[in-house]
Amino acid sequence: MKKLLIPLVASLALSHAVSQTAQAHGQAETAKTKQPNIVFIMLDDWGWQDVGYMGSEYYQSPNIDKLAENSYRFNQAYSASPNCAPTRAAFMSGQYSQRTGIFTVNSSARGKPQKRRLVPTQNTKVLADDVVTLGESMQNAGYHTAFMGKWHLGAGDEGGPLVQGFDVNVAGNHTGTPKSYFSPYKNSTIKDGPKGEYLPDRLSKEAADYIKQDHDKPFFLFLSHYAVHTPMKAPKETIAKHKDRKGNEYQNHPIYAAMIEHSDNSVANVLQALEDKGISDNTWVILTSDNGGHSGVTQAPDLRGAKGMLYEGGIRVPLLIKAPKQQQQVVIEEPVSTLDFYPTLVALANGKLPTTQPIDGDNILPLLSDKSFDREAIFFHFPAYLEGGKKSKSLWRNSPSSMIRMGDYKLIEYFEYGQLELYNVASDLKETKNLALVEPKVTAKLYQKLLQWRKSTNAPVPTELNPKFSTKYELKRDSYVTWPQVQQQLK
Repeated sequence: MKKLLIPLVASLALSHAVSQTAQAHGQAETAKTKQPNIVFIMLDDWGWQDVGYMGSEYYQSPNIDKLAENSYRFNQAYSASPNCAPTRAAFMSGQYSQRTGIFTVNSSARGKPQKRRLVPTQNTKVLADDVVTLGESMQNAGYHTAFMGKWHLGAGDEGGPLVQGFDVNVAGNHTGTPKSYFSPYKNSTIKDGPKGEYLPDRLSKEAADYIKQDHDKPFFLFLSHYAVHTPMKAPKETIAKHKDRKGNEYQNHPIYAAMIEHSDNSVANVLQALEDKGISDNTWVILTSDNGGHSGVTQAPDLRGAKGMLYEGGIRVPLLIKAPKQQQQVVIEEPVSTLDFYPTLVALANGKLPTTQPIDGDNILPLLSDKSFDREAIFFHFPAYLEGGKKSKSLWRNSPSSMIRMGDYKLIEYFEYGQLELYNVASDLKETKNLALVEPKVTAKLYQKLLQWRKSTNAPVPTELNPKFSTKYELKRDSYVTWPQVQQQLK
């Protein structure tokens, strides 16, 4: 399944990556003075192609594009879930949603009840205290830990990050959307700045100031921006720069473009702070998103779907990993997941994974040095409902479902009627042709793997019929493929 492309690898960059990997596996000197700093930046609802280095001509991101020139660029990175909270829970716990109970945002019974054929699995909104978080594992490895931005995992305004492994918390609370993008912020975990101060700029300054402090330990900084999540808000002068620029049918939102610009500047400020402090040569920088772009605001031209969906537009996200001293771009085509960050960052820190809970991701450091990386598949589980947007022609953005990505294929099972959708994302990235009956052997192989995985992880599958469901919303039987049809095709 591995597809590793290294078009511009300089021997210096590669040898450094190898040494870092060896260090992370305990094969090199492990003195704490040698432990690298780690800066992890997560944008919110940032789509796969909402950046210049992925081909966007409308969204301007010169600083991120420059970072990409000297980073490991992952073209097939996936968020652990198609929306915010479960991805963040996966990042902090290293676990699938069925282990944390955080499947979606707020209620799992979204949308009109007469449209829901099944009673969805109940959702949890708080990451349990007994979870050993990534922050706690980094503390255990000797790191000072700082959180800034969107937390969205419960525990109240004064708890959250401070009780889940972070020494510093700026702006993190239970909310998924800021009450205000401009000061006064109406957020008890961040002091108000000058009236009208823009939150992404403030978080950027907080991150830079933290980096420039004198640290007696290596640090792990998690800068978790609220941007570019709705509501679409940005300074008027920045919006004005984009209002008259011509976009295309997929990317044309001037406020979103302004939010991208400020996020891009934030990345530049963080990198400059590392340079000013003289620690960039001992710092890893990682940049990604928590899910795909928001429908109605932006769209990845080459992908189907958007935030909330298990189609590629909902779960494929940008990912850059810059190693210390790296001076060339390395393009990696191996599919990776948000779940992989927990074991990877703990390995970078020369730390130890918790023994009290399963860690579902994989350490991806071998990919950075072209070593063997053997993973058969990655999985998703979403036993909830997400209503469609106001302009959507679909009944749902997403209904109770599971997904497996294995090789070039992905299989989605929707539980309402047992619908199966098989796509070859190598030859059909826009997922236009359901191959479930065209390639029944592939469908059967992936389906059995998906069933085994759900059983092994105790993934809840909704089966109870909703008594409020109206039959006028029944799907036409000839509009979807089921497992019995695939079995018949195999005969």
